[in-house]
Amino acid sequence: MVVSRGHWEGVYRDNAVDQVSWFQPSAASSYRLITEGAGPDARVIDVGAGASVLVDGLLDAGYRNLTVLDLAETALDVSRARLGSRAEAVDWIAADITEAALPQAYYDVWHDRAVFHFLTDPADRARYVAQVLRSVKPGGCVIVAAFGPGGPLRCSGLDVVRYAPQSLHAEFGAPFQLLGHETEIHHTPAGRDQEFVYCYCRRV
Repeated sequence: MVVSRGHWEGVYRDNAVDQVSWFQPSAASSYRLITEGAGPDARVIDVGAGASVLVDGLLDAGYRNLTVLDLAETALDVSRARLGSRAEAVDWIAADITEAALPQAYYDVWHDRAVFHFLTDPADRARYVAQVLRSVKPGGCVIVAAFGPGGPLRCSGLDVVRYAPQSLHAEFGAPFQLLGHETEIHHTPAGRDQEFVYCYCRRV
């Protein structure tokens, strides 16, 4: 396991969801990249979603095949409670993404905002990429956002890896065709700015 489940359970138990540094009142960049790349019939997995409201927006837009994965069951509970009866339309998975049992060649869209940069061990990154290769359909879209070169060195008490677009794509390699990248300055609830790099690729 990359980071203990207890660490992240504690983060969501001890902090209001709108006070954690990665909180977004609207996941605008992620929503735009997903909806521009795939329609409502697409099978979408949001990796490390925490209590993100991205799933709310996708449900509002008519997406019907959504999977939300996070290591912390507490975070998933927050989202399920927020969605109420609509939560029944979502597949919820509490698991470490490097170890999760995901279906093969199943997803049309893989989305990750702020998990990959926590993988400081190259072996963990390799296991993550292997999961993407195994579970995303050929031709599927892979959207990964991580701290950029100007981002923080640590987050939630943990070391992180910062990436330029080229170095982030290099972690995934030839099986993924880079379609584009963009930078987002995220304003944290504490008033700090964090640089994120988004890379979006096509699974060859």
